[in-house]
Amino acid sequence: MNETTIAAISTAQGAGGIGIIRISGNKAIEIADKVFVSFSGSKLSDLEGYRAAYGNIVFENETLDECVALVFRAPKSFTGENVVELCCHGGNLVTKLVLRAVLSSGAEPAQAGEFTRRAFLNGKMNLSEAESIMNLISAQSKSALKAANEVRQGAVSKKIYALCEKLELTAAHLSAWADFPEEDIPEVNDENLRFTLTESYKELYELIKNYDAGKAITQGVPTAILGKPNVGKSTLMNLLSGFDKSIVTDIPGTTRDVVEETVVLGDIILRLSDTAGIRETDNVVEKIGVDRAKEKIEQSQLLLVVFDSSIPLDDEDKMIIDEIKDTSAIAVINKSDLESKIDIEYINSKFEHIVFISAKQGSGKEELVSAVSKVTGTENFSASAVLLAGERQRNAAEEALSSINSAIEAMDMGFSLDAVTIDLENALTKLYELIGKNVSEEIVDKVFHNFCVGK
Repeated sequence: MNETTIAAISTAQGAGGIGIIRISGNKAIEIADKVFVSFSGSKLSDLEGYRAAYGNIVFENETLDECVALVFRAPKSFTGENVVELCCHGGNLVTKLVLRAVLSSGAEPAQAGEFTRRAFLNGKMNLSEAESIMNLISAQSKSALKAANEVRQGAVSKKIYALCEKLELTAAHLSAWADFPEEDIPEVNDENLRFTLTESYKELYELIKNYDAGKAITQGVPTAILGKPNVGKSTLMNLLSGFDKSIVTDIPGTTRDVVEETVVLGDIILRLSDTAGIRETDNVVEKIGVDRAKEKIEQSQLLLVVFDSSIPLDDEDKMIIDEIKDTSAIAVINKSDLESKIDIEYINSKFEHIVFISAKQGSGKEELVSAVSKVTGTENFSASAVLLAGERQRNAAEEALSSINSAIEAMDMGFSLDAVTIDLENALTKLYELIGKNVSEEIVDKVFHNFCVGK
């Protein structure tokens, strides 16, 4: 792969002040020289790394745009290869024409995530650091950005490397003691071995435990707003999103489909769905909305169940409570500015977390933020905590944890130390996979599959 030179537009599609076409590979500078003409008359190939030149992009005797060309020479670049970044005006047509000129001059179109993939393959970052880049790009809160930067700067890697070093030394001692009994190798001390395994288990367990809270901060929580018609679900949606996302009227059944929006509530990202009011109905269109609302219950990790404080609970309210089953839920008692007629004791018996709000007047939002923080486990979350960057890393960590636990159980059951060694080696294999050491090409492909092309 590294024998080819690749190129792509690295800035977002759409009109903007600047657009960047990135070129990476052995012939990056040579290809850029075919389309870039500097005002000084010098070639990019004459420049040292970390230098810039100002000129025009010229292709087939036509000037396409003015441009600043940035030159980075291997290995001191993002990818570890020769890189040229052509910074042009950020119009859709301009960037596409400049990219077409670069591709016509010898570059190949970059695949999704190929620049970052090359950075990984050339040792510029490990796999966990590479995965954090997409979290950094998609960060929608300061905490999400800080958490992504912690991973990008190696917080997870350092922890995993230290854990691997500890387990490698233990596994090596076990193997040497078993394979070379005639040598003067100290006998394995059961107490020290158990201590090492137990401490490793605790460290890995804490890392995994932080994952769900970290996910709420970095990736968001699928959340559905539920309730019977006309209790204020759409008004709550508009309050949380900050604008009139959902239509609000006094007519029950106004919302007939799922309305979705991503909002930042405190430090937590909620992927909100405002659903149709759940009730028995003969209206065909409204019934479709109700069915979709029930599907959202299954798909969501958090439910905001809205009740009207100014009227007594009825069978429709109780039917909704029965529908939510085991999903984490917060009872949101709306219209708290009106005289309360709701059966609070019944609500208390069904919900651990209850918040009183007036969505129309905008009161109670801080209390809702606090309740969401408690339910999602982010109440005491620190953005400086070491976080796994995604499901792939979490799965690898959980499999490593399972192997360490098997090693501890093998000791408890009096199995030979060979069995413990095998479990340790299995744990190391999964930890290596997490950071990209000795990882298969199939896993690398999966990691970069969801990256954008220009990254």
